[in-house]
Amino acid sequence: MRKSVIFVADSLDNAHKFQQVLSGLDVDVAAGSSAQFKKLLSQHPGYDLVIYEARGEALGCVAQAESLLLEDGSASLLVIVGEDQLGEFRLPVQVKSDFVVHGAGSEECAARIRQLLWPGNESSASDFIAVDSMTINLATYQVNVAGEPLDLTYLEYALLAFLVTHPGRTYSRDALLRRVWGFDYYGGSRTVDVHVRRVRAKLGPDLSQHLETVRGVGYLWSA
Repeated sequence: MRKSVIFVADSLDNAHKFQQVLSGLDVDVAAGSSAQFKKLLSQHPGYDLVIYEARGEALGCVAQAESLLLEDGSASLLVIVGEDQLGEFRLPVQVKSDFVVHGAGSEECAARIRQLLWPGNESSASDFIAVDSMTINLATYQVNVAGEPLDLTYLEYALLAFLVTHPGRTYSRDALLRRVWGFDYYGGSRTVDVHVRRVRAKLGPDLSQHLETVRGVGYLWSA
């Protein structure tokens, strides 16, 4: 079934790349700049997906996009976000959403668009991990506790998902920086402690007991 996509971006490189990606999919596309966003929504009712380039203040941009989509119905949102924005970036929880990092390859972008527009076979049972009252969807980067979405930044989610998918193994702060933050991170290793504290606080007293501190070594997720 042919779908309708609204593409919003202010950079020419993303506009060019996504034009090529979308031309290979069964979609009708309306494109414009961020200044034209509201106008595009009103001119093209019944759209199925908004692809939105978050520039500058990413959280404010995404919150505005989520608010507008909620007013219009059940469309999905794909956010293009810069790597430097990931520390504070949160996926919307009230609309079906996903993200790609600025500069992601065309194949990855197409895969995430297909997942939002034609859901079905993209997620398998192996994409879901359940621990007590918590469920992690590894395909959509979403965490629910007792049926309610957990508001995590991208790095908080990445840290939690990594430890949960490697239960019973202790990782030093430096190892977590390499595996979660990546080799290009040059900050102090104590940033891991800060993120662990935040994740524990958001998980609550019962679930946070699984995230154990191994004194003098690092952290582990106990089954």
